[in-house]
Amino acid sequence: MDTKKSFSKYVIGLDFGTDSVRALIVDVENGREIATHVSNYKRWSSGKYQDPAKNMFRHHPLDYIEAMQDVIIQSIKQAPEGLAQNIIGIGVDTTGSTPAPVDIEGTVLSLKEEFSENPNAMFILWKDHTAVKEADLINKTAKSWGGTDFTQYCGGIYSSEWFFSKILHILRNDLQVKENSYSWVELADWIPAILTGNINPLKMKRSRCAAGHKAMWHSQWEGLPPEEFLIKIDPLLSGLRSRLYSKTYTSDAAAGTLTKEWADKLGLNPGVTVTVGAFDPHMGAVGGQISEGIFVKVLGTSCCDMAVGPKSIDENLIDGICGQVDGSIIPGMIGYEAGQSSFGDVYAWFKDVLCWPLAAILPDLDFVVKETADLIASAIRDKIIKKIEEVAQDISPQETGLIALDWLNGRRTPYADQKLKGAIAGLSLGSTAPKIYRALVEATAFGSRAIVERFRQDGLKINEVVAIGGIPKKSPLVMQILADVLGMPVKVAESSQTVALGAAIFGAVAAGYYDDIYKAQEKMASKFLMTYYPEKTRVKLYNSIYKLYIEFGNITEDLLRKL
Repeated sequence: MDTKKSFSKYVIGLDFGTDSVRALIVDVENGREIATHVSNYKRWSSGKYQDPAKNMFRHHPLDYIEAMQDVIIQSIKQAPEGLAQNIIGIGVDTTGSTPAPVDIEGTVLSLKEEFSENPNAMFILWKDHTAVKEADLINKTAKSWGGTDFTQYCGGIYSSEWFFSKILHILRNDLQVKENSYSWVELADWIPAILTGNINPLKMKRSRCAAGHKAMWHSQWEGLPPEEFLIKIDPLLSGLRSRLYSKTYTSDAAAGTLTKEWADKLGLNPGVTVTVGAFDPHMGAVGGQISEGIFVKVLGTSCCDMAVGPKSIDENLIDGICGQVDGSIIPGMIGYEAGQSSFGDVYAWFKDVLCWPLAAILPDLDFVVKETADLIASAIRDKIIKKIEEVAQDISPQETGLIALDWLNGRRTPYADQKLKGAIAGLSLGSTAPKIYRALVEATAFGSRAIVERFRQDGLKINEVVAIGGIPKKSPLVMQILADVLGMPVKVAESSQTVALGAAIFGAVAAGYYDDIYKAQEKMASKFLMTYYPEKTRVKLYNSIYKLYIEFGNITEDLLRKL
């Protein structure tokens, strides 16, 4: 990080992820990254409020509040003395859909003593899939109720990962929360509301990004779906619409300014502009230089895909994606979202399978002292995937004899279906760990290609790919296979904090330093570290193997849903 003193103006990008929050201090004039820090969520890190076997993942709001305060303070400590007084804006991105129930004053229920340990009163994390039945009901009702299909701008299929599915699930299963909740807020709306002192659910500025992609909001029906549709889904939703919102805002707008209370806590000036929030991949796409024809992939535990197009093609509905929303990425353009429910998680799962004996057997070996056993286990965990990738690099695509499906956490797109499971076919006595790993990497790349082809089939232009997130800099194997499978160049963003950088870009616009996102993006967005180009021979091989991936998925879907 650059620590030279400067009299420039600065902005903070706040990026609330699954495990932690990151802050990035950026020079608004040139995108220079001054300081950064990451703070883990303490309760989440200790395993609280999650049950992977039930697909339940919840975050306590105190984790967000405490980590946010720590991450900004620590970032400022790294910066040159006095810089904090020149910070003019804070941009906010979060995971989503991550909603929570609030009372009439806007207090998240789990911040009240009687709900402090109730996961149903907390933020329901994006990857929580407890609402599969409710999503099915929303989809069935949308197609059969006799009126407008309100899922049409959400790709035609509503997901268990989204706003109304999660709300209905909680209302059906927790009477106490139902009776004490007045409204619901997305994390992307709540963080700016906290910082600006406007937590009233009827008055806080709601994110266009969150509302359009996850809550069926559209200007065509003047906001959220009407009451008559919601009660057709379930009478438990009666009256909720009037306690939510109708107006939404793009993230180049200010949610308000930093309160004196929060300014004192963070060591900033009161009046610092805070943006309207958005979801992390959407702001990350801006940090990664998204424009028409560029497909931005945010590669981490899951994958989020972003694209933009002119408003003139908005009526060209793209089926099976996670929505097309006016202004959700770049104000004035249609933002498109898709993604895979597991990407890096697929590789992490395989690593955990291989490392199972390290926890189950190694500690019980009497001839290995505990300190040595711990060192051995740690070394193997650190090196196992790197070593496997070294071997897998030299395996040709046709040599594995395997085909895998990447649906280990369900399928987000194309055509959301959280009942699906992963699978591997073609296993033999010659199937080694590197061969299986390569097949899994290929599966994640095939899943990406299925999404690209879904977009192209309905007319969206995609010419090249930009990869951001944790994986692109860590795994040349994953990136090269992705380029070969997609048949397109894949650029790797130079910034390690592209998502937080995107939030900072919005902060600069909301604070009035730039007139629009285009000007801010030109000055501040990440450069590129390298480009992976597709190799012609492997492209031809993967064209054939991809057809097997599609065929394998088609013939196993019904079976996988039953498992």
